[in-house]
Amino acid sequence: MSDRISNDALDQLFHSARTHNAWVKKDVPDELLKELVKILEMGPTSANCSPARFVFVKSDEAKRRLEPHLSEGNRAKTMSAPVCAIIGQDLEFHHHLPKLFPHTDAKSWFDGNDALIESTAFRNATLQGAYFIIAARALGLDTGAMSGFDPDGVDKAFFPNSRIKSNFLCNLGYGDPEGLFPRSPRFGFDEVAEII
Repeated sequence: MSDRISNDALDQLFHSARTHNAWVKKDVPDELLKELVKILEMGPTSANCSPARFVFVKSDEAKRRLEPHLSEGNRAKTMSAPVCAIIGQDLEFHHHLPKLFPHTDAKSWFDGNDALIESTAFRNATLQGAYFIIAARALGLDTGAMSGFDPDGVDKAFFPNSRIKSNFLCNLGYGDPEGLFPRSPRFGFDEVAEII
C-alpha cells in the first residue's frame, strides 16, 4: 500500500500547476527530456502496448518546420517555448508486443484489425500524453498542451513515410507567470460524477 503524497506534491502536479503561454528563456537539458520519457513510460497502458512516440522540437531549424502547421493562436507561444513536444501514436505498436507483452501472443489480437489498432493507439497514446504532463510537472517543468495545429502537415514534416500520427502538442519549459490567464472554472463533483 502506498502512502498519500504530500499536499505540496499535489499542488505541483495539479492544484497550482497551470497551462503556460509565456516562457522564461531557459534551456531544457536533453538529459531532463530523457528522464521525462523514462518516467512516463512507467505509466500503465493496455497490454503494455506503449504506442506513444515523442519528438522534442528544440532546435531553431525544427521549430521552423513546425511553425507553418500551428494555428495562429499557438504560433508565438510555441516559437518562444524552449521545447515543443509532438506526442504521436504508432499505428504499428502491435509489432512490438512480443517484446513488451511476452507472456502471450498479443500481436495476433491486432493483426488485420485496423479499427482496433487505431482506437487502441489513440486511447493509450493519449493516456501516455497525460503521464507526460504529470511527469514533466514532477520534474519541475511547466507545460502547455495544445490541439491547435494541422496534424496532416505535422505528420508530413516529422513522421514522413511512417505509421506514426500526431495526437497533440505540448510546449515545455519554465513558464513566465506574467503570461497566465485567470484559472477557468471546473465542475463540481455532482456535475460530472456519481457514486453508486
